[in-house]
Amino acid sequence: IIQSEPRGGYNDISFTIPEGDFEKAITILKEMSDEIGAEGVTGDKGVAKVSIIGAGVCSNPEIPATMFGTLAENNINIELISTSEVRISCVIRESKADTAVRALHKAFRLEEE
Repeated sequence: IIQSEPRGGYNDISFTIPEGDFEKAITILKEMSDEIGAEGVTGDKGVAKVSIIGAGVCSNPEIPATMFGTLAENNINIELISTSEVRISCVIRESKADTAVRALHKAFRLEEE
């Protein structure tokens, strides 16, 4: 879940869900949106999430730099980023997911394992 910095008294909240739950989630969110006076609800089925997981991934600046640089080198735009102490997740276009996974495996030498 990602909440943007308030702009003009409004916040954007973004999150990912399994594609099979998409239609139900949109329906529920639109109902809730009306109840709380939210401006609207939008959704995008054409995205994927790639993550790097490991203890301290955010405490070593080389790890996110490698991830972001690898995606950029492969012309993969990051639409959203979420981090925790053990995970960096990037939302990208679904059409680029396979390329992203292969490139990240190579960059972090995971194809050797």
